[in-house]
Amino acid sequence: MRPRITPSVIPNLFTSMNMFCGFLSIVTASNGNYTYAAWLIFIAALFDALDGLVARLTNSSSELGVELDSLSDIVSFGAAPSFLLYKTYFHQFDAIGIVLASLILIAGGFRLARFNIQLVGFEKSFFLGLPIPSAALTIASFVLAYYDDGYKQPYSDTIIPMIVILSYLMVSNIRYETIPKFTIKGLKEKPFHFLFLLIAVALVVFAHKKGMFYIFVFMIVIGIFRHFYSLIKNRNKE
Repeated sequence: MRPRITPSVIPNLFTSMNMFCGFLSIVTASNGNYTYAAWLIFIAALFDALDGLVARLTNSSSELGVELDSLSDIVSFGAAPSFLLYKTYFHQFDAIGIVLASLILIAGGFRLARFNIQLVGFEKSFFLGLPIPSAALTIASFVLAYYDDGYKQPYSDTIIPMIVILSYLMVSNIRYETIPKFTIKGLKEKPFHFLFLLIAVALVVFAHKKGMFYIFVFMIVIGIFRHFYSLIKNRNKE
């Protein structure tokens, strides 16, 4: 009897590659290749984006795919950036450094668990709390931009506050919008989002690695400002 190959195999293969890149990032960081380890987190994010795209194109979204995606994310965007930070900075603080480095992993785990139990259907218009890939890519881009046999001041002084803030944002109730679909309808619905994407591409071209870090910081700050603006607006209505 020949095994039955379903359309969900293809997006699940991309999800598996996401998980593999996360594991490879940890192995690479343990060998001291921190730049490669950071880039592997970006490659994992690419596979993470592709599995969702392929699942929509093949109409093969499933509960198995959602669970596998979360398990992959906790490896690639939780364990991998936490270990990368430990190796590049927090190792000097011994046991306290282990605890601080693990905050991204732990908060990301709670973030993914909450996402899974609140998910209704497979389409979503916003994320409740900062998505764990965004937090991981912020860390990876920071390492690429500022690590050079250590972190120079004042950048080293921002690491602990950055980790605490990112961890809190992941478990917060702040809404972050999803990436718009690259269609005419998506362009009409969210024109400013496409404008931001163009600005982001320009920043990467002109500022390279630092530009990537600035993009993620800007995205995070915009979400915070939008949250407080909504709170003030609703309070004035009351």
